[in-house]
Amino acid sequence: MEEATFTVPKEQSNTKFCKHCAQPIPANAVICTHCGGQVEELKSANEQTNTKFCKHCGQTIPTDAVLCTHCGRQVEELKGNSNQPQVVINNANTNTNTNVNQNTNINNNAGYSGKAKNKWIAFFLCLFAGYFGAHKFYEGKIVMGIIYLFTGGLLFIGAFIDLIIILTKPNPYYV
Repeated sequence: MEEATFTVPKEQSNTKFCKHCAQPIPANAVICTHCGGQVEELKSANEQTNTKFCKHCGQTIPTDAVLCTHCGRQVEELKGNSNQPQVVINNANTNTNTNVNQNTNINNNAGYSGKAKNKWIAFFLCLFAGYFGAHKFYEGKIVMGIIYLFTGGLLFIGAFIDLIIILTKPNPYYV
């Protein structure tokens, strides 16, 4: 039997076939010129210059980078490095709030400032002597008492409104 010998034409020796579409492409091609599929891994300047691509923004970064220098996102997990100091967070905060509201102890008025006034005394003063501003003098509002005295309780209208307002106040109320 005679052995068959195959010879590859010279123009075909510089070609290879795409693994996606089986068309002939140049031997040094990384991407198929027919279908656009990637036929080989990129092994160019990245390996020679010690750079890699960020998986988030696609920019080139040093191969030993953990964070991207362009977008700032983490591209690799931290590897144990004996040169880096170990960070220990020891938070033993035992602060407690010891503030005391000092208004609660003054005249037993539970945090209210001013003097306690009896609602019913103010009500009856306003009912019988609101024309003269007696309830305003009782509350310690001397200027308003004088205005009520000279205007007749603001023509009885102010005394009537004050009568309703005093009924809505708690007993005791603070002025």
